[in-house]
Amino acid sequence: MQKPNIAILGATGVVGREILKIMDELDVQYNELKLLSSAKSAGKEIEFQGKKYIVEEAKPESFDGISIVIASAGASTSKKFAPEIVKRGGVLIDNSSAFRMDIDVPLVIAGVNDDDLKKHKGIIANPNCSTSQLMLVLKPLHDKAKIKRLIVSTYQSVSGAGLAAINELTSDTKANLAGEKFENICFKKPISFNVIPQIDVFCDNGYTKEEMKVYNETKKILHLNPETPISCTAVRVPVYRGHSEAVDIEFEKPISPDETREILKNAYGVKVIDNPENFEYPTTRDAEYVDPVFVGRIRKNLAFDNGITLWCVADNLRIGAALNTVRICKKITEMKLANF
Repeated sequence: MQKPNIAILGATGVVGREILKIMDELDVQYNELKLLSSAKSAGKEIEFQGKKYIVEEAKPESFDGISIVIASAGASTSKKFAPEIVKRGGVLIDNSSAFRMDIDVPLVIAGVNDDDLKKHKGIIANPNCSTSQLMLVLKPLHDKAKIKRLIVSTYQSVSGAGLAAINELTSDTKANLAGEKFENICFKKPISFNVIPQIDVFCDNGYTKEEMKVYNETKKILHLNPETPISCTAVRVPVYRGHSEAVDIEFEKPISPDETREILKNAYGVKVIDNPENFEYPTTRDAEYVDPVFVGRIRKNLAFDNGITLWCVADNLRIGAALNTVRICKKITEMKLANF
């Protein structure tokens, strides 16, 4: 079997390093590996699988001979280099928001809508972190009973906002405990001992961009009717790692909590922890550094006909970013959808 030449764009970032870790865990096969970054981070040394790599500054010629580029360097960087990657015959798996809603770009969760990969024209988009974990839960339920209405409330960790946000939670917490003043930079409000009902900027309809990502991306990935009612409230919480979501679903067909548990117990990428009488339900600590999307608190929704309410938790840096991009990389290699 031929092996692809792979480049990691944004290799020195939080997600970039997680991508490398997961490539090792999933035994991704490659011929050559190139680590790329901005000029600011170029020259750094990263050890991977016993070999030391010098991170190179990303330039158009960096992508010569590259089969697959896994990018987690921000939307502006992806937009800058995407034409160069495609022109050189490579496939870009992009973790930013740059191409997610582009009609010609498949938005993919591996194991959910793999067939959409066949439609790629050189660019494949990775969904937003809060959408990603939700899709692995919703897809098998939608296949069974068809989603009619969806309401999601997310409780998202600071790592979703990057390394600076992680450091801000630490510094703000220390200052708060010491009774010292602290000037928050990453967030509009203090994050320590607080809950902030805003992630990203507000849109004209009063929802934030983060909330609209759940609205738009869910419909695209699951191929829902565009008129399907979806609403989301996205909240930042003082947790380092792991996103949690409270999900209310109304289905077209009847489905019971027991049926829901059974379906999800057999679903790809999902693990059910649902025994509330013994205080067994998933928390962010259960999800740290592991792959499954954990689901619990499954119960009949009291407001909707054919309704189910559940709670799901996942490591946002893995399933929400790095894990899915690496899984896509393996999929397009197996499906022979890249040049190598």
